[in-house]
Amino acid sequence: MGKSSVGSNPWKVVVFTSCALAAFAGNSVLCRLALGGGAIDAASFTGIRLLSGTLVLALVLTCSPRKSRTATRSSWASAAALFAYAAAFSFAYLTLSAATGALILFGAVQLTMLTAAHFRGEPLRRNELTGAGLAFAGLLYLVFPGITAPSLTGSLLMAGAGIAWGIYSLRGRGSLDPLTETTGNFAMTLPCVLLLSLCFFKDSHVSWQGGLLALLSGGLASGLGYVLWYAALPGMSSARASIVQLAVPLLAALGGVVFLAETLSARLVLAATAILGGIALAMSRRESKRNTVDKDARSLL
Repeated sequence: MGKSSVGSNPWKVVVFTSCALAAFAGNSVLCRLALGGGAIDAASFTGIRLLSGTLVLALVLTCSPRKSRTATRSSWASAAALFAYAAAFSFAYLTLSAATGALILFGAVQLTMLTAAHFRGEPLRRNELTGAGLAFAGLLYLVFPGITAPSLTGSLLMAGAGIAWGIYSLRGRGSLDPLTETTGNFAMTLPCVLLLSLCFFKDSHVSWQGGLLALLSGGLASGLGYVLWYAALPGMSSARASIVQLAVPLLAALGGVVFLAETLSARLVLAATAILGGIALAMSRRESKRNTVDKDARSLL
């Protein structure tokens, strides 16, 4: 699955991108399906997800035809951000629907990216400021107290997960070997997984259904999803790679309706319109001469 062969074949780019986006959206559905029904506790789900993701990525890395790999930029700081994302993601889905969680996560990630760009000295243009403001307003409307408002605790946890993933993505910008780096970061989360499991040992419970869903989330939706995404990235411009992320919360919402019998409330539809529309507006800027968004495109879950 060489990058050059994929990048030169538009159909492969479409297929790999579609499968990767479906996998990332599937994380929300799998997590909610496991936790919503009480088939597994959040700490165990997090642990199994990260462990299975590590094993799948390590297997793919071992089988990769590329023998000489660049020096990895894996670090404990990046691993901590990755773990914070995964843990907050799981605990948030104890109370959030798949669609709401994916929307809050996606909005928080992209707003983190835009904020970081501003503080790095990359001036935001009018459309970026307007889009960020619209997306932020949509997030506020979504969690504003009311009959159909989602859990505040769950919303804050998911926003924290989005910020953590944004930080993790920013730390990985410019990586020449994202597969090696991601595998290393996943492996370095395992001590944190052990600590989390010990802290919530009394509440731990894992049914075979819950364990299977966690394995699918880590090994398939996360591990293989990242491999497909990295394979597709060379065939897309940085702007297009960012914009196609808009499909993730929509796919998660569709998955929630189909597999979880969730309903799409008017609040969710209006908030999604504002958030996704605002982010699309913010991403409609010119492409950077340095292609600064290319590695930020990995900000999917």
